[in-house]
This record gives sequence, C-alpha cells and structure tokens, in this order.
Amino acid sequence: MAAIDKDILRLALPALGALIAEPIFLLSDTAMVGHLGAGALGSLAIASTILQTVLGLMIFLAYATTPRVARRMGAGDRPGAINAGFDGIWLALCTSVVLLAIGLPLLKQLIAAFGPGADIAAGAHSYLAISWWGLPFMLVVIAATGLLRGLQDTRTPLLVAAIGCIANIGLNAFFIYGLDMGVAGSALGTVIAQAGMCSVYVAISIRAARRFHATFRPDWAGVLSSAKTSGWLLVRNASLRAALIILVFLATAMGTAELAAIQVAQSIFFSLALALDSLAIAGQALIGLQLGARKVEAVAAINRRLCLWGIVFGIVVGLILLAGAGIIPRGFSSDPEVVALMTSLLPVLALSMPIAGYVFVLDGVLMGAEDARYLALAQLAAVSGYAILLIPVVLYWPGALGLWAAFCIGFVGLRALTLGWRVRNRRWIARAVEKGTS
Repeated sequence: MAAIDKDILRLALPALGALIAEPIFLLSDTAMVGHLGAGALGSLAIASTILQTVLGLMIFLAYATTPRVARRMGAGDRPGAINAGFDGIWLALCTSVVLLAIGLPLLKQLIAAFGPGADIAAGAHSYLAISWWGLPFMLVVIAATGLLRGLQDTRTPLLVAAIGCIANIGLNAFFIYGLDMGVAGSALGTVIAQAGMCSVYVAISIRAARRFHATFRPDWAGVLSSAKTSGWLLVRNASLRAALIILVFLATAMGTAELAAIQVAQSIFFSLALALDSLAIAGQALIGLQLGARKVEAVAAINRRLCLWGIVFGIVVGLILLAGAGIIPRGFSSDPEVVALMTSLLPVLALSMPIAGYVFVLDGVLMGAEDARYLALAQLAAVSGYAILLIPVVLYWPGALGLWAAFCIGFVGLRALTLGWRVRNRRWIARAVEKGTS
C-alpha cells in the first residue's frame, strides 16, 4: 500500500497544484468582478455558465486522451502514446473551429435564454464575445494536458498552470481596474493568458514527438477514432452541465442576490471539485498504465486506496469550509444580502464534500478504464433523479438554500450511488483488460 500511496502522491500533488490554478482563474474573476456590484456578478454568472458549459463538455479531450496514452505507456509503446496524444490535440483544433462558427452568431440568444435584465445581458455578452475567441487556445491546453498526464507527467502542467494563473490575475486587474473595462476586461485577460499557455504546451508536445520519433502531423484515422471513443464522455459531460444550467436558470428566476450567491457558491464548489479531481487524475493515469500492463491486482488495489483518499480529503475540505463559513463570503461580495445568502449555502457545501471526494475519485478510476458508456448512462440517471427532486424542492422549499441543497446533496449523492454500484466487484476490470489498447 505504501508504494501505491507514493505513486498516487507523485501524480496527485502536482495535479492538485495545476487544478487549483484553474479555479483561481474563475475565483479571481469572481472576486474582482464581484466588487463592481451584484449586477456585474450576475452578468459573470450567466456568461461563465455558458462558457464553462462548453469547456465542461470539451473536457473529454483530456479525459479520453489520458487513459489512451497511459495504456500505450503501460504496454511499452511510447511513440504510440504520443501519437494518441496528438490525435486529441488535433481533435481539439477541429472542435474549436466548429464552436467558433456555430457559437459566435448565437451568443445573444444563449444569454437571452436565461431571462436576465438588459444590463445583466449586456455585461454577459461583452464577456462572452471576447472569451469565445479564446476557445481554440483553451481546448488545445485541455488536450495537451491529457497527453502529459498519460505520460505520467503532472509536474509540467503544474508549472504551466501556475505561470498562467499569475499572468491571468495581473492581466485581469489591469484590464478591469486599470483600463476600467469591467466584465469585458476579465474576459480579455483570461484569453491572453490561455494563449500563452497554449503556445507552451504545443512546443512541449512537438519536442516530445521529435525525441521519441512520433508524428505530430494529423492522423485523421486516429483523430476520428478519438472522436468516436469520446462520444460517451461528451454525453456524460453534457448531462453534468445540464444539472448546472438548471441550477443557474432557477436561481436567475429568484432574483439578482440569489443568482449572485449561487454563482459564488458554484465557483467555490468547482474550485474544491477540481482540487478533489487531482486524485481522479492520478486514478486515470495509474489505472490506464496498469491496465496496459494487464496487472489486475494492481488496478483493484489502486481503486481501493483512491476511494479512501477521496473520502478523507473530502472530510478535511468540508471541515475547513465549515470553519470559514462566516468569513469566506466577504471575500467575494460587499453586498449584505449576497453575503447573508452565501453564509447559509457554505455549510451545505461542506456536508457534501466527503460524498464529492468519493464521486470524483470513481470518475477518474472508470475513465482510466475507459468505461465511458457506463459513466454517461450513470450521469444521465443522476441528472434525471435530480430533476425529479427539484419539483418538491421548488414547491415546498423555495429559495437559494433549497436549490443548493438539492444540487450538493441530491445530485452528488445520486452520482455516488450509480458509480459505487459499478465498482462493487471486479467485472469492470475484466472488461477493461479485455479491451486492450484498441
């Protein structure tokens, strides 16, 4: 067990640092924009929900790439592993072109679907109109990160993410306050930071391809294969984003203060979820590597240890949240009503953290086993149950607290049940071993 824990820490700690940098992008935006007023926070809530929905859907570019690369590494085929990584990068570029062509003309309609007031809609559009052009950079970063994780390298993504995060904070402060660009300045700073990170990842990936005599030119058969195997993960991600869209949609109807409080609580949730996801990333890489080497006992042992780590990590994070519930809200808003609402939401989030730790670890384990079909179906079942749960909540417990509890406890709990059922025995391991590196 000590050797497994060492491997988990070797991958998870740098991944944690890199993943913490990602929500700092969002949290720094939220904190800076939050002091512009509740209306600016409302604009960011809608715009970031749309943008994060797209990025959340596209995260399969990393989740599908990591285990494919790791399996080939486990089988001793490093050039093949790098080729599989570049399949993901080219898929990211192709996908971004489609998103630019389809999304740009529809931004106003997407914002209008949330039913915001004119001022909030205008701010949301100014953010999205700039951010959308940064999608090619963002998607390549996601795919290239998946390549490096599959190669068992989580330190390089940590370094790139840390530098990008620092640059993002400085750029956002300059554009938001220095040039008085408001919400639009937040978007511009983030796009520039993502462009810099993208250029670094591309250079690193090409250098690796040359070193191990792999090709970085597009192998369209490989790109198509990557797209096909990613289909179920896209469904899984779409189901998750549907739950978040429902959350923001209902919060929008409750009023500006409720929407702003849910936006901040949601930002904190994703920050913590990404921190917990460091264990999931270790799971993807280690499970994929051991499956490539066909080591069944090692896969089972890694799964057990990761689940334990996830629950313990969740308990620790939950206790920290409970201790800071009276202080944390003031860092994100100066509006008394928003602060009061957030103070009631954070204890609910704290209680859900051990469950979330278990859920995110199992996500990573099953992604490492490329069990994408079950992940998609399980997510659909959880979202369906969440939607049904919301009916009595909206009728008998209206308000931000009831809505937030339904998401944190209800939706996350349903995910824990469906994923836990899958790993109750070793059949999932047998199926993954049989699949091989195809």
